[in-house]
Order: sequence, then structure tokens, then C-alpha cells
Amino acid sequence: MSHPEILFENEAFIAINKPAGTLSIPDRIGKEPSLKSWLRERYGNIYTVHRLDRETSGVIVFAKDEASHKFLSGIFEDRQVEKLYQGIVQGTLPQSQGSIDQPLMEHPAKPGIMVVNRNGKASLTDYKVEEELGPYSLVKFQIHTGRTHQIRVHMQFLGHPIACDDLYGDGRPVLLSSIKRNFKLSRSEEQERPILARLGLHSQSLRFTDAAGTLHTLEAEMPKDMRALLQQLRKWKS
Repeated sequence: MSHPEILFENEAFIAINKPAGTLSIPDRIGKEPSLKSWLRERYGNIYTVHRLDRETSGVIVFAKDEASHKFLSGIFEDRQVEKLYQGIVQGTLPQSQGSIDQPLMEHPAKPGIMVVNRNGKASLTDYKVEEELGPYSLVKFQIHTGRTHQIRVHMQFLGHPIACDDLYGDGRPVLLSSIKRNFKLSRSEEQERPILARLGLHSQSLRFTDAAGTLHTLEAEMPKDMRALLQQLRKWKS
């Protein structure tokens, strides 16, 4: 696993810009590299505070000792962490901003798939459309709860799933030919490479006050694949 970008660290915790496609923590089989296993090799003890889906990029925090783990887990659970995400979603939303207050639970017959269900756990997502770009929109999300796949299921519920979402959308990679008029393959390519081939979701920033009373704003720049798609969509729009 290549060296992930460390955004911030002190003696209590470390914040990393997680690359898309990397596991946050080892899966059950444990054969695949994960951020946590990479950190363990370097720091010895590392504690999971929260996690990001494999295909989601961006800011993730791990604690370095038990006391920090207890404190950080506590503020995440008590909704004292401001969590902002950026997502590229399908289509144009009917409202430029709003809140999705829909309880979520795991599908009774499909493990790992979440569904909106009134018997589920309370889940709240605020959204604000940042740019409307024809077939897609760039949306900023603030999540007030940290349910599995929360933004993804809430966007599916609105009828505008996240681009390339293989669980809650069509999962199709975004091709330049679908955006650009008169698209031609270069001679060296036999088939077109997608601009975005993974979930278009990025954990942009985490903001919280640590145990010592220091306010931290931890930010990660949107990765190249999502930026490239936005750039092409802006060209298409103009």
C-alpha cells in the first residue's frame, strides 16, 4: 500500500486523507491492506474511531491511545463533530438545499445493504447543491448521524443517487463520451477509460474540539478523478 497522506497528527490522534478503494479497517478475512493495518505497522496501537466506505475518499481519524479513543468515539456519537462531504450526484435536485430525515436499518435479507425503514435508527443528512452540471450535480452534505452508507441511501431515497454507486445507483462508470460531443478515442486506446469509475463521494472535512479544548478543522482536497469529472462537466455546460 502506498504511503497515504497524513493531514495532521499529534500524540492523541492522526488524520489521514484516505484514498478511494482502500479499506478503512481490515475486512473479516484480513488479507487486503487497510489504513488501520498500515498505521499499526508504524505506530503499534491504533484505535478505530469511525470509518469511511471503501470507495469513499477523504478525511478519517484514528486514535493513538485508549483515552483518546474513548474521547473521540464519544464526540462522534454525541454529534459534536461537524462532518462535511462532497458528492457528485445524478441529475438535478428539485430543491437547492434541504434535509433528509429518514431512519435507516440493514436490509433483513441482504447483509451490508441499508434501507430507509421507520423501524430503523434516526438518520439526518443536510444537503446543499453547489453546482448544477447537466447530467450531474455537485452537492455538499453535512451528516448529523453516522449510519452505514447514510448519504448514499438518503440520495437514493431522493431519486438522485451518487454517481457510480454500485449498491444504491446504477454503478455505471462515467465516460467522457457520455458528456462530450464529438468524442473520439485516441489512436493508442482500444477502449475508453472512464473519468470516474468509483463512488463519487469525498469526506471533505471534520471539525471538532479535542480533549485539551483545541479546535481542529481537518480538510482533504477532493481527489483527481472527481475533480477531472467536474472539470469536464463545467466545459460541457459552458
